[in-house]
Amino acid sequence: MSTERINALRSMLDRGQDSALLRYSLGNEFLGIESFEEALPHLRVAVELDPEYSAAWKQLGRTLARLNRDHEAIAAYRQGIDIAEKKGDRQAAKEMSVFLRRLLKKQDR
Repeated sequence: MSTERINALRSMLDRGQDSALLRYSLGNEFLGIESFEEALPHLRVAVELDPEYSAAWKQLGRTLARLNRDHEAIAAYRQGIDIAEKKGDRQAAKEMSVFLRRLLKKQDR
């Protein structure tokens, strides 16, 4: 199912329908099949196209953490938390705060 969805999303991208939502969706699909290297560029573009897209910041942080790029993940979570709090997106801010604390705890070991 994910491969079909990825192909459909890529087809949309190839037709020039680029958007933050499309990039987020592609990144999320790759994250779902644990293809973190392929997810990363799409999630980066998603937050570039829409810097206030809290869900994209959360998935970007998750992807970076899964790639053991903890310093970058911490920075993404911090930026995402700041954006989510400014938008009043409490749930996203709360989730990213939990992930951030886990990464910071991991670094203290």
